[in-house]
Amino acid sequence: MPPSETAVPSPADLLAAMPFAGRLGVELHEATPDRAVGSLPWSPEVCTAGGVLHGGALMALADSVGAVCAYLNLPPGAGTSTVESKTNFLRPVASGRVHATARPLHVGGTLVVVQTDLRDDKDRLVGQTTQTQIVLAAKGDATS
Repeated sequence: MPPSETAVPSPADLLAAMPFAGRLGVELHEATPDRAVGSLPWSPEVCTAGGVLHGGALMALADSVGAVCAYLNLPPGAGTSTVESKTNFLRPVASGRVHATARPLHVGGTLVVVQTDLRDDKDRLVGQTTQTQIVLAAKGDATS
């Protein structure tokens, strides 16, 4: 259920609604319509060859934090789903934590576009994701 205009769900409640993100180790630190912030710790279970975080893990972090940002910009009763996502990987991550900051680029009645920056512990940009989320009308809504 999307947030009401008066109450934004807590980061813990939002993360609980995304079991895959929780299982992966994603943490959600901040969640507002203007910005969502999360992180993923390095661990060998989410690495590829050479002890580098797998691109899929980075994309899952960006998608999860970006989806929260999109969700918090929905009209009451609406839902959302990712319809397109593009990630540029800029440097490997072999230790520490990846920090994700998502911001809306466009909030419309049909689509929400979110950009998520991924940074390492030294604040270096390691990746950037732009994703498009569709706005799904509430069930029973005359426009659905």
